[in-house]
Amino acid sequence: MSKLIKLLILFSALNFILAKNVSADVLVKESSAELRSTHSSKKPDRRRIVLKRFLKSHNSPLASHAEEFIREADKYRLDWRLVAAISGVESTFGKNTPANSYNAYGWANGAYSFGSWEESIAVVSKALREKYMDKGATNIGKIARIYAPPSKTWAWKVRFFMRKIEPLPVEFAL
Repeated sequence: MSKLIKLLILFSALNFILAKNVSADVLVKESSAELRSTHSSKKPDRRRIVLKRFLKSHNSPLASHAEEFIREADKYRLDWRLVAAISGVESTFGKNTPANSYNAYGWANGAYSFGSWEESIAVVSKALREKYMDKGATNIGKIARIYAPPSKTWAWKVRFFMRKIEPLPVEFAL
């Protein structure tokens, strides 16, 4: 029995060492509690496909901008579901916004207008990183206290939509 266990361990170690291209196209939660993308740039990013499909299922005008959500999330080290989930809470994924404002996020209580969906995704992503997370709002509950202070339900609604987009862990430190 002991020889069998040793053989299994040896086989597993050799298999791991000799594997040429091991990767996972998912977000990985490491011991630092930072979520990082580990997808390969050679293959289509499955996150874009998942997000686009989700937004299309909600008849969202943001569906064709899934790639921008992913790019900006990676650029600012955000969970790729976060900004889209906020748009779900604030505007039913961009369907209920002030006319021609491209403000799917309730930015400035809905009074702010962006020039395009691309600009809105970039500005909101950058602000979440620099004005929230880098200043100590390192989880959704802490972000909620600043982003939507009177709301007692904003954080759980954002988490809800993040889980609906893809059921990965949502409680994270960014």
